[in-house]
Amino acid sequence: MNKIILLGYMGSGKSTIARSLSKIKQIPFVDLDNYIEEKEKMTVKTIFETKGEIYFRKVEHNYFKELLANDQEIIIGLGGGTPCYANNHTLLIGEGRTSIYLKASIDTLYKRLLVGKAQRPLIASKSDEEMREFIAIHLFERSYFYNQAQYTISVDQSVDQVVSDIMKVMV
Repeated sequence: MNKIILLGYMGSGKSTIARSLSKIKQIPFVDLDNYIEEKEKMTVKTIFETKGEIYFRKVEHNYFKELLANDQEIIIGLGGGTPCYANNHTLLIGEGRTSIYLKASIDTLYKRLLVGKAQRPLIASKSDEEMREFIAIHLFERSYFYNQAQYTISVDQSVDQVVSDIMKVMV
């Protein structure tokens, strides 16, 4: 069964767009971070704090593969870093998989992330100017992995327009 994989930087709207797409296509959406939290019985933040990033990246990879092996048609929303570790970018392409990079400009990401900054450990302690620079550098570092997706859709527009653009590439 087909897996629709949504990837992109934090704040790109993966969950919001996935929920909307899920309603339209009538197929379930699974957020990989939430899936990991259910399976591991602790938050991603707690996993990082108690078991470390290497452990997290290992289980993230295994649970991503588990979702891909599931015979149900689903939409999978990846964590912002998922494609960048454990060769996960190589799992974006394959039979029965449609991977879509939800690409946002630095300005769009900055505006969106500013609102919930305190809830995001990577940027919570940064000044506004440091945050903008962090986003720009991080986005550049991750662009190779994000660009391994089969399709790239700009999210510098309304959710409805993004979902419409996704529906067009899936025909």
